[in-house]
This record gives sequence, C-alpha cells and structure tokens, in this order.
Amino acid sequence: MTQAQRIVAIIVAAGTGVRAGGAVPKQYARIGGRPMIAYSHDAFAAHPAIAETIVVVAEGQQAMAVDALGRDVTIVVGGATRRESVANGVAAVGGATHVLIHDAARPFLPAAVIDSLVAALKIRDAAIPVLPVTDTLARGSGLLGDIVPRADLNRVQTPQAFAVEALRAAHAVWPADEEATDDAQMVRRLGVGVALVQGSAMLEKVTHPEDFAAAEARVAYETRTAMGFDVHRLETGEELWLGGVLIPHDKGLSGHSDADVALHALTDALLGTIAAGDIGTHFPPSDQQWKGADSAQFLQHAAKLIADKHGRIDFVDLTIMCEAPKIGPHRAAMTARIADLLGLTLDRVSVKATTTERLGFTGRGEGIAAQAVATIRLPGSPL
Repeated sequence: MTQAQRIVAIIVAAGTGVRAGGAVPKQYARIGGRPMIAYSHDAFAAHPAIAETIVVVAEGQQAMAVDALGRDVTIVVGGATRRESVANGVAAVGGATHVLIHDAARPFLPAAVIDSLVAALKIRDAAIPVLPVTDTLARGSGLLGDIVPRADLNRVQTPQAFAVEALRAAHAVWPADEEATDDAQMVRRLGVGVALVQGSAMLEKVTHPEDFAAAEARVAYETRTAMGFDVHRLETGEELWLGGVLIPHDKGLSGHSDADVALHALTDALLGTIAAGDIGTHFPPSDQQWKGADSAQFLQHAAKLIADKHGRIDFVDLTIMCEAPKIGPHRAAMTARIADLLGLTLDRVSVKATTTERLGFTGRGEGIAAQAVATIRLPGSPL
C-alpha cells in the first residue's frame, strides 16, 4: 500500500438472515462460541493494510452489533437492499481511497486474500477473489440438458476491492429499479476492469441451517485441563458449606469467605485452564468485602472469564476428602448446584468423596480437603 492509499473495510451485515432459521439474524448467530460477524471483523482489524472497519447493519440491529463486536465498533445503518447498504457504507468512509466490501455471511477471512486484494489495488481500480468451478455443470430441469463448459467459469467471493471513486461512480449511474448481486458487476458495467485474485475455500458462505454445522467444524478448538486443590479447618460454631450446599454438622469450615472448600477447588481448576491465577488473585483474603462471602460467586466469576474468551466448560470432576460428614446423602444436591452455577447438564459434573483411612488432618477430623479437575475448550483460528 502506497503512502497515499487509505483502505477501509466495509462489512455488510444488514440482512435479516431468515434462511438460516435462527432466533437472531444469522450474522449474529454463534459459531465456535462467537458471533459469526466477529470473525471477519477481527480479520480486518488485525490486518495492517486496513485503516478502519465499518459495519453496516439494519435499523434496530445496532445493539446486537455492539454486543457482538464491542462499543468501539463503527456502525452505519443500511438500506432496504444490499446495494443501498453498500452505498451507505461507502458514504461513511471519509477520506479513504479504497474500500473492501465484505459479506458478514463469509466469516473465515484469510489474511492471504486481503494481501492479494491490496496488491491488486496498486495497479487496478477493482479486484475480487474467485475460485475455479470444479464440478460438472449442466443445463436442465428434471432431465439432464447440455453440459456447460467450465474452463472460464469462476465462483465469485468477497471481500471485493475497489477504488472509492470508481465504486461511487458505479452506484451513481446504476438503475434504481435494478438490483445487483454484488458490486463487481456494477463497476464492470461502468467499464472498469476487475482483476481476479485467488479466493479461498475458507470463504464459503453461511446461509442455510446446515451451513452452520460445516462452519462450526472449521473452528479449531484447544482442549485444556487444569487441577485445583483446597483445604480448610473444621471448627465448632461455623456453618458447613460444601459444593454450594449447607450441610448439617456439628462443625463447619473456617475461612475468610464461607470456606466452601469444594467450590474453591473447582474455582482454582477453572482459573487454571485459562492461566488466570488462583482464587486468592481475584478474591484476596485481605479484602474485607469477601468476609463470609458466598463462594458461588467465585465459581461463577471463573466461569465468566472462560466465557469471555469464548470458551466452553466441558466437564468438572470434584473429589471431597473427609471422615465426616458422609457426602453420599448430599452428592445429588451438590451435583445439581454446581451444574446450575456453571450452566452444565448433570452428566458433565462429577462429585465424589473419599476418606484418608483416618490418616492425616482429614483422618483426624481436623479439616476437609477437596481436589478438582476441569476440562474446557477454547476456540482458536479456523482450520
């Protein structure tokens, strides 16, 4: 990119997404735990040649765009058609010399495609990514007709790159009663040569419900497992909280919070999966606001940190070590409480108990220990 060039990306996301059949417009539906639109927005934001990214949304979808992309996102309200939405986006590019127009329904945007388009803009006023047609093509409806030669046929993708003035000129003369499926045909009708660059199979469009399963399969997940361990002393006069459940007993656990050793161990295990320190890092015992606090909020805080990274908790396993009380009668209640706190089904929460055969501090009834293991998945780059 020369010094005089300023390239702005425009993501067209003003559709209703009705063919996808979801509860929200498809551009905000989640793939790999993230809104679909976030993938291409991040790809543009990370590319050094792109000065700014503008998102064109339908009226009433501004809040959804902010939720998906953050409050610093640049939003423009689109029009009744894709052509009008692009025009509204182009009107907002300010002093940009070039634009890349991209469909939000193509989430997985390789940096190599952006590189090729930016390079093409050095010598052309328009460029688009394409893939060759590899399937046999034939005419006919019900019966096979003539084969269509495919030697010079291409599948057209986005983003499509243009000099701003060429694109504005094409929009200015396009008939108001005629719609265009993309901007390349508009500038081509104006007489502008459109360069073809190598597209990518990653840029498959997500349109129908079955496309989401294919897109989900493209997201690479990293599985992480971590362990947590905690110990608290048993003392007379304290309440005994274990696994988020108040258990009748002649003694309770002593600690700065409610001393729920089971939830503390689970919290540390979850924090460990994202290398976020331990429970004392986030809730220091020296801070008086946590005195007597419900440990459920510690566990949910760790779960939120994982969710903020678009991670998923797959499974948690908890082992409580004590001579008394007996854990068996309370196991189901603990499992249900932990599952509720973490938003998991019961079969993803394991609660076990053991004694230490009267050995050590747990064997002498001086305290209770807990060990937990958590397994999560974090989305990485698309495959």
